[in-house]
This record gives sequence, structure tokens and C-alpha cells, in this order.
Amino acid sequence: MSKEYHVKWAAIAQSDLKQIFDYIAVDSPTNALQILKKIRQKASSLYTFPDRGRIVTELKDQGIHIYREIIVPPWRIIYRISNATVFVLSVIDSRRNVEDILLNRFIN
Repeated sequence: MSKEYHVKWAAIAQSDLKQIFDYIAVDSPTNALQILKKIRQKASSLYTFPDRGRIVTELKDQGIHIYREIIVPPWRIIYRISNATVFVLSVIDSRRNVEDILLNRFIN
């Protein structure tokens, strides 16, 4: 039997999700809802086996190994595991400069 984790969303990750939804909803509210649902479902699935996500490459290159990610193309769901909780920290469009965004958020 595997350990179950509690998945919690950080305020900045919720803000990321709202910005994604708002941007897509301008052209297609229906598509925006589908994408929002897909991202939320993928993040919620982290309640089991959260270690399945890969270590964030851009942070790993900086010697930071505590952040993981799962992908819902083109978005990267960045999270951290602490005890029995998975903290969803960011949802970032992979077409942006992810390294700068993450270093600014997590280090500064």
C-alpha cells in the first residue's frame, strides 16, 4: 500500500492558473475550462507517488534538487514534497524563460 499525500496549492500557483485561464478564455472559454480541469487533475494525481515527477532541470543545474515537475503540455507544474504534503508552487508555460522565472520565485 502506498503512502497518500495531501496536495496544496500555493497562492502564486493559483494565480498562475488564473492567468492561464483568463488568457485562453479570451478566445475560447470552453477550451480554457478544459485546460484548467486537465492541469488541476494532473496536479491532484500527485497524492500518490509524487516522486514520479522529474527534478526541475533548470534548478538542478544550479544545485537545487528539492523541486519536481510534471508536464501538461505546454505547462510545467512545479511542486515540492514536504512530509506528507505536496505543495504545488507554480504552473509555467514552458515556452517562456522558465529558468529566470523559477530562480526569481524560489531563490529571491
